[in-house]
Amino acid sequence: MEAVPFDRLGPEHLDAWHALRNANPLLDSPYFHPGFAAAVHTSGRAVQVYCERSATGAIASLFPVVREGSLLRPVGWPGADFQGPILAPGAAYPVTKLLTGGATALEFDHLLPLAGEFEEWTATTRESPFVDTTGGMDGYLARASKSGRDNMGQARRRTAKAEREIGPVKFEADVVDEAALAEVIRLKRAQYAATGARDYFAEPDRERLLRALLHTRGTDFAGILSTVYAGDRLLAAHFGIRSGPVLHWWFPVYDPAHSALAPGWILLRELVMAAPQLGFTRIDLGRGDDEYKRRAKTGETFVGQGLVTRSNTRLAVRRAREQLVAAAKASPLGPHLRKVVRRLRSR
Repeated sequence: MEAVPFDRLGPEHLDAWHALRNANPLLDSPYFHPGFAAAVHTSGRAVQVYCERSATGAIASLFPVVREGSLLRPVGWPGADFQGPILAPGAAYPVTKLLTGGATALEFDHLLPLAGEFEEWTATTRESPFVDTTGGMDGYLARASKSGRDNMGQARRRTAKAEREIGPVKFEADVVDEAALAEVIRLKRAQYAATGARDYFAEPDRERLLRALLHTRGTDFAGILSTVYAGDRLLAAHFGIRSGPVLHWWFPVYDPAHSALAPGWILLRELVMAAPQLGFTRIDLGRGDDEYKRRAKTGETFVGQGLVTRSNTRLAVRRAREQLVAAAKASPLGPHLRKVVRRLRSR
């Protein structure tokens, strides 16, 4: 297993990356596109790509990671909502071979079931919901739950209410606007502070990452910023990433002053309606038990949380923490323990 700095990858590596990804439907998320790893690397967090070769010398798999001391984490941590190696469907992955050159552990928290070798290292799995947007709003309504259909209907009525009470509603699906992105980050940081969640943007390279992605254009991989205004007021916005027909719902925000309008639903409704023109057939909502995700989803996949390590003590501590989180979530006091859960996950 060879670790190659991202900026030293050659055409052979990138060609293999694209070929393996295109051949594996589980890898269609933009998190698995080399453009995401490139943006993370250029934002200031060094990315290494572990490359495995077959007996014939061909590249059989690639796994982009970041390293902190002896600990490896998937590229984009802690903001990568899908993680795993780039490899052919059903291929085996020699995961313990990553623990070389001083690396003693690989931690993951959104691992897709790409290779069975990770199962013994996976402590828990959680739902990661998605919205099938094939056919736009008509297609969505045919697949959605009653709750999803009801909320979309309410969003339509609340859009009309915003028009009457605030001003004309304007939706922009894909804008390159530094000021709007700065407002997304400001609102998101305020949300983190209010909920007790760890501030993702406390590390300055995270803002650089979003700005770099904002200016990454193209249908194969791009950042995408969507906004909804009523008059001159920003009701809601979302910054995510896309690759081909998949949009990943990453940083949604809304103005708390207009929370009664459920602006997030207004924005999601606009995106679903615009999906055919934008070329999206799926919006991945990311792991989480948020109520709107449960209501909006048309399906879900599952992602794993765990640790690959040769240290039994370290593995036991990690699994105990995951079990504590799961117990807190299952408790009747779960809603009151949410801040505790978030702090445990961020450690």
